[in-house]
Amino acid sequence: MSTPRRYQFDNQLPVPRNPDQQLVYRPEPLGAPAPFEQPPMVVQHIHQAPPDRTVQRVALGAGAGGGAVAAGVYFGPLLVGSLTAIAANLALLAFIAAVGTWGVVTVVRSVGGPDGKAAAENLGKARRKRR
Repeated sequence: MSTPRRYQFDNQLPVPRNPDQQLVYRPEPLGAPAPFEQPPMVVQHIHQAPPDRTVQRVALGAGAGGGAVAAGVYFGPLLVGSLTAIAANLALLAFIAAVGTWGVVTVVRSVGGPDGKAAAENLGKARRKRR
């Protein structure tokens, strides 16, 4: 004698299906569409030119485009930061060169006496004549 089932779903085997009984989908027919009292109003916005979304479509698509977006997101701020650092370094070097030149000119004028002042004046006149 077999043991009684404790629960309704104790048997894990699938229920055998009758092969003669086929599952067929029979759609219900839809009703006729309701007639419009007025023709529908079409709102169409006309612009000068449609926006060019080619880059976005390529970038957000599969393959290399997705990598282009990731590279732009990652390397864009790095590029801006590096260019800013280079510009700051060049500005600092230009400032140091200007201060050094001013210092040398001041020392030559003070130490050189009348000959140094005359040489500085001659240089100034020569520069003005070139312009």
